[in-house]
Amino acid sequence: MNRIVKFYHEMGSPPSFYRITSYWLKPLLLFAIVLTIYGLVEGLFFAPEDYQQGDSYRIIFVHVPAAWMSLFIYAVVGISGIITYVWRMKVAEAVMMASVPIGAMFTIVTLLSGMLWGKPMWGTYWDWDARMTSELILLFLYIGVAGIYSAYEEDPRKAARLAALVAIIGLVNLPIIRYSVNWWTSIHQGASISLLGGSTGIQGWGMLRPLLVMAFATKFYYLYAMLTRAQTYLFKTERKKKWVKQALTDQTGGNT
Repeated sequence: MNRIVKFYHEMGSPPSFYRITSYWLKPLLLFAIVLTIYGLVEGLFFAPEDYQQGDSYRIIFVHVPAAWMSLFIYAVVGISGIITYVWRMKVAEAVMMASVPIGAMFTIVTLLSGMLWGKPMWGTYWDWDARMTSELILLFLYIGVAGIYSAYEEDPRKAARLAALVAIIGLVNLPIIRYSVNWWTSIHQGASISLLGGSTGIQGWGMLRPLLVMAFATKFYYLYAMLTRAQTYLFKTERKKKWVKQALTDQTGGNT
């Protein structure tokens, strides 16, 4: 327990956060690349054909992991927002703002791939279905958090607190997205994977394996991209601190 508490406090310190996370970046990127290549190749070329949708279902190996990540990342943004708003922790600010553009990207991929999937399945690219509409609202929330921060960027601490408030309010949208197909009549299919049963769109290990691989690949990519952006955020907001100057000196071999 003491080690966990110590690790928590170290990760809450910008210099320690930078030092510890720097060791993780290359392995995270390597895992993300390898798993993405494996998952896409197996999913797009070797997974069995779906008995109802044929080969058109293969977009699931992009759409579903992206959809999962759009929700997961916003949860990170919201939780980081709570920590930022209540305790004003700089590392939480960095994680929150570093996560926003990545989450927005995954949300855009979710919406676009869903539209491409929807045309052959439902006969239309878009329908104001509860799941689609709430996912679109999620994109607007990401944009809203980024926009609020940009509007007060000259005062980063104030900007982060206001952005955190928007992020916290937006958390209410996550259960709506998750359970929209259960709460309202929807043309969208149910959960692709469910621990309690009722999964749709997945038949057998041949389909499940590449989907899970892609799920891990997207998480490794997120961690790599988020930590890289968080370090940049801390460099910018703490640029007058000695640890930033020392880190930059170490990066350039003393040629600053």
